[in-house]
Amino acid sequence: MSNLTQIIHQYKTDTESVYNTWFVDNDQRLKAFRTIRRGVLQVIDDIKNKTFPNDFKESSLEFVLSCIAEQKQVFAGVAHPFYWKPKLRIPDIYENQNNKIAFGQFLENCINAKTEEQVVKEIVTIDALKIKGLGPSVASILYFLHPTWFPPFNTAILKGFNVLFKDKKKLGSWTEYLKVRETLIETNAKNKSKLSNDLGAIAGLLFEIGAQKMLIGSDEYLSETERIKFEKNIVKRQKQIQEEKQEEKLHDEMQYHLLKIGISLGFDVIPARNDKSKSFGGQSFSFISMNTFPELPPCDKETQTTIELIDVLWFEKGTNNIIGAFEVEKSTSIYSGILRLSDLYFSISDGDEVFYIIIPNKREKDVIQQLNRPVIKNSEIHIKYILFSELKTHCDAICKFGTDLSIMDKIAKSV
Repeated sequence: MSNLTQIIHQYKTDTESVYNTWFVDNDQRLKAFRTIRRGVLQVIDDIKNKTFPNDFKESSLEFVLSCIAEQKQVFAGVAHPFYWKPKLRIPDIYENQNNKIAFGQFLENCINAKTEEQVVKEIVTIDALKIKGLGPSVASILYFLHPTWFPPFNTAILKGFNVLFKDKKKLGSWTEYLKVRETLIETNAKNKSKLSNDLGAIAGLLFEIGAQKMLIGSDEYLSETERIKFEKNIVKRQKQIQEEKQEEKLHDEMQYHLLKIGISLGFDVIPARNDKSKSFGGQSFSFISMNTFPELPPCDKETQTTIELIDVLWFEKGTNNIIGAFEVEKSTSIYSGILRLSDLYFSISDGDEVFYIIIPNKREKDVIQQLNRPVIKNSEIHIKYILFSELKTHCDAICKFGTDLSIMDKIAKSV
């Protein structure tokens, strides 16, 4: 494919392509891997313990797919194949107990796999069971478990594959998916220096082509209908990117207010590990926060990494004693933020910390629903929430009149 280098160059230099807006320099994408992995472990436990429901709604699987769908440029609609359709009895992993167990074992064996060959073997095994409605849509889950082994898979990605490789692969077949995967791994290996070990990069390229947000070669053969559709997709993409930039700006603003308040109350403060280079209103986060993350009490490496990704932490001055933990959730899963706070609480908490979710006003119903989940409501951890408008409006007053942590209760709410 002589022009592939040129296509990759076009993909990477387009500032609005998913390569630049989703794949690289995207903190939420990186956080999603840990959150989704933990969610998959919960699905496995629920199936083992016979607490997995007979419906997709409010299941741990719904949480996993919701987290994946938040990677919205590439994964919008990823949950649709998993919605329980009673009349069609698909996908048959809810009411059929044997299929449910097989699906749980499949996920467990895949998440614990040490080689890609082991995962391929699991795919062949579950495919042989012919579970109605359960096909390679599961590949998008596999991607977040093993991003260097398995590419995500959806309609747009497959369309892009067929255009780029002049093929006619079909959507609903594991056999077809494995063939697509083989071609992508081979192509990616030849172009790894231009793309990435992570197969999300090449999948993003296919998505751009398949969603008609990127044209390859000459576009002179587009029909008028195709050209109109292409132009509409470009406008839609630009609007989405502007909305995401605005959301990110709001996220940074909320982090800044929390850092500022923490300092005024006499605490050491630090943003998420990958947010220290950010700034708001001309004030760099790195200039007002601790230089290095304090050494925490012993905990496993994955939990330590998760805690370091909490949006803002307040520490007692000169110590490693966490006083407050804050997760800012704009359009991402509120429950994923709750999980990070829970990891902190159940790993190294001494019971004196306070935990907050910071949310846009329009998401108040969402946070109430998540905090009312039995697993959270019946646990020892108590998480309050603060609305964006309250934090923004009262930040300066809190800094001026606040003397201790209790001042936050003036703007916080509980369920």
